[in-house]
Amino acid sequence: MEHRRAVRVLLLDPEDRVLLLRGTDPAEPGTTWWITPGGGIEPGESPDGAARRELAEEIGLTDVEWGPLVAYGTAEFSFRGREYRQEQWFRLARTTRTAVSLAESGADEHALLLAVRWWTLGELRATGEAVHPRGLAELVARVLTEGPPEEPVRL
Repeated sequence: MEHRRAVRVLLLDPEDRVLLLRGTDPAEPGTTWWITPGGGIEPGESPDGAARRELAEEIGLTDVEWGPLVAYGTAEFSFRGREYRQEQWFRLARTTRTAVSLAESGADEHALLLAVRWWTLGELRATGEAVHPRGLAELVARVLTEGPPEEPVRL
């Protein structure tokens, strides 16, 4: 199992919707899921730097108001036939720009990211589609009702 560190962005718009990306694994055709933007932290890179880079690479977004780290956790998954154990941190951010797309994504992102969508909390709670991480709806609800936690919560 390969170990990696990653950062995810809990990106909210002025209507308190959260941005999710629809992904797929080429090794498992037909299987899709929704995830927050983000990805691996490169050697020598800070989590903040990785969050900024990933948001720019995946959806071309650089003009955001950055907030604190709000959550952390561990995810185990397979991708392209390899097993991963990922330590990940979730950074809060807000944007006023809601017209985003995958058109600016790099070639690697095009291979696995299929769509981008803003979700309301109600839609997130009601969906039957796979959304990662588990507990994302509860985290969004907590941030919207109580503000960011003083210390990041474990997902």
